[in-house]
Amino acid sequence: MAREPHQRGGNQRGGRGGRDETPEFADRLVAINRVSKTVKGGKRFGFAALVVVGDQKGRVGFGKGKAKEVPEAIRKATEQAKRQMIRVPLREGRT
Repeated sequence: MAREPHQRGGNQRGGRGGRDETPEFADRLVAINRVSKTVKGGKRFGFAALVVVGDQKGRVGFGKGKAKEVPEAIRKATEQAKRQMIRVPLREGRT
């Protein structure tokens, strides 16, 4: 009796996968700002991001993130926005 090789689903590279589902929140980058800090050797630059997320069903949140690189600032702002969501009452299916 021959053994069949282990079949992986879809992803040929291995890993955990599992990112097939649609995102539950719509996110929007509102603003990105370059900030600087003057230090002994010159200026150190960083970035601040403002992101708004919502599920388009009455839940919304905003977050601010700061980091040395733009993608990291956006990621931090998005995570904060998802943690601090509030419910907005809808009328006739809209605000």
